[in-house]
Amino acid sequence: MLWNTVYIDDALRQLRAQGYPVLDDDVARLSPFIRRHINVHGRYSFQRPQLGGGRRALRDPDADVADDED
Repeated sequence: MLWNTVYIDDALRQLRAQGYPVLDDDVARLSPFIRRHINVHGRYSFQRPQLGGGRRALRDPDADVADDED
């Protein structure tokens, strides 16, 4: 969940920097826990992904791509 929190923060900063209207009421409803890839069954893997020394790039909010992670 910490990693999701870091990426949510990055996304919010990027959207605000690009002039998108990010409302505090909407941000208050965001949750880093609502993602498929979080394991809640007690089996954890602590292998670090190969990110080339940094975080992955955020998706372009204007790109016409369907979101696969509901």
